[in-house]
Amino acid sequence: MNTSTSSLRASLGLALVSLLLFGLLYTLAATGLGGLLFPQTATGSPIDRDGKVVGSALVAQPFAGERYFQPRPSAANYDLMALAGSNQARSNPDLRQRITDTRAGVAAREGIAPEAVPGDLLTQSGSGVDPHISPEGARIQIARVAKARGLSPAQVEAWVARHTEGPQFGLFGQPRVNVLELNLALDVLTTAGAATAQ
Repeated sequence: MNTSTSSLRASLGLALVSLLLFGLLYTLAATGLGGLLFPQTATGSPIDRDGKVVGSALVAQPFAGERYFQPRPSAANYDLMALAGSNQARSNPDLRQRITDTRAGVAAREGIAPEAVPGDLLTQSGSGVDPHISPEGARIQIARVAKARGLSPAQVEAWVARHTEGPQFGLFGQPRVNVLELNLALDVLTTAGAATAQ
């Protein structure tokens, strides 16, 4: 057997072993272990109501109506197939104009001064589907949501506090509110209240 044939066999053998070991076995082991240790997260952290998946705790979605807290703006229009930020620099005049317009819109919707609008309600996240807003971003929406749902601001504020998550592992990031989970909890509360009143 000559050297070139021996080298070819060794190369093909290494390629086959690498493909099976890293391409198949590693992937199966990682997927299986992830599903075993983190079953909720491994399947996309779905949230279901009455046996129907209504969203994911990891993905923002738009809400229509005064009854709902609003998420951050999305450069991807909340489309999972088009995840992206705007990639516009701070010096970009289009970005500055969009922020100015968004600030005016949020201020008008919430009945507050434009300078009181928190930055997270003006800027888009890197993914375009960040499900969280800051506690300040939630607080400025309390009066509107409470009025639309026939609740007191104190009741809605208590639900915002219940749905405010601390920093990850107590160390990383800032406190945040998951908009979908908060809106779903308020839907359950107002539906139960309406049923009791009848």
